[in-house]
Amino acid sequence: MKIHKAELVISAVDKSQYPKDDLPEIALAGRSNVGKSSFINKMIGRKNLVHTSSKPGKTRTLNFYRINDRFYFVDVPGYGYAKVSKKEREKWGRMMEDYFETRKNLCDVVLIIDSRHLPTNDDLQMYEYATYLNIPLIIIATKVDKLSKNKWNKNVNDLKKVFHAPEVPIIPFSAVTGMNKDKVWSELEKYM
Repeated sequence: MKIHKAELVISAVDKSQYPKDDLPEIALAGRSNVGKSSFINKMIGRKNLVHTSSKPGKTRTLNFYRINDRFYFVDVPGYGYAKVSKKEREKWGRMMEDYFETRKNLCDVVLIIDSRHLPTNDDLQMYEYATYLNIPLIIIATKVDKLSKNKWNKNVNDLKKVFHAPEVPIIPFSAVTGMNKDKVWSELEKYM
């Protein structure tokens, strides 16, 4: 997909702030510091539309990025970050539940995980939650540039076993090299 236009439309904390147009939305979920921002930037061919941070837990809102006036990437707060207060985590949880359970425009969840590690309990819960809500899923295994090809092939096969999801695409991805960017777009275009 050729990206001609990409912009942050709104950072929302409740449904009254969600975009009013009727474009499809693809939610990007994953634990803090897994590479969601780098994934978005690489997919749209921009270096800094989505700010990356070395500090986990920077995304605290639902960030709606309109792409080509055709669909939205919705960056949701990362989970599993311990340095955020319990009250703050609960607030994020309610905000995300409200979005995932009530947003009709939500057509796909991209679950982003680090290819170097097995999924955390939080990753598995996110997978089960989206599955329970009947939201289609794509799993992106990031940071494969940090592994040998044999190692990331093994890790992707291990992910398939852990998720028990032969029908869910699990795509190795590198935000450094752009590896499998076209493959990811062809999966995403099914939902637009």
